[in-house]
Amino acid sequence: MNGLPRSMLFACTRNAVRSPMAEALARRWLGARTVIDSAGVEPGLLNPFAVAVMDEIGLDIRDHRARSFVDLAGCSFDVVVALSESAHLEAKAFAAASTVTVEYWNVADPTLNEGSREQRLLAFRSVRSELEARICERFPM
Repeated sequence: MNGLPRSMLFACTRNAVRSPMAEALARRWLGARTVIDSAGVEPGLLNPFAVAVMDEIGLDIRDHRARSFVDLAGCSFDVVVALSESAHLEAKAFAAASTVTVEYWNVADPTLNEGSREQRLLAFRSVRSELEARICERFPM
């Protein structure tokens, strides 16, 4: 699919880090031109490090509530961007009976990084930067 989709879904494993970050970044860059949502394979609790690094760039994701693909049954999207292997498998099943485009962006899970608070924040910042760059490259304004 070329150009801006009318609707898109970002998906990761828990809908607690990568996909809510991507959703907020995409909303910043694409605005009202595209309906943007996010989901996970198994919803989890929003990660406080994700909240912190998004706050650093003026995006508040505190009100995000994790949802699953099941919660979105009956919804349709032009593009689903999977950010983890498990979400990619789930996205393909979700899109099987439709014309949705499924893309897989292999984005590292920053929660797997250990170390000091600053080291962990660096990992989350790195993911934030990667997501923003990929969104801007894939969906140019």
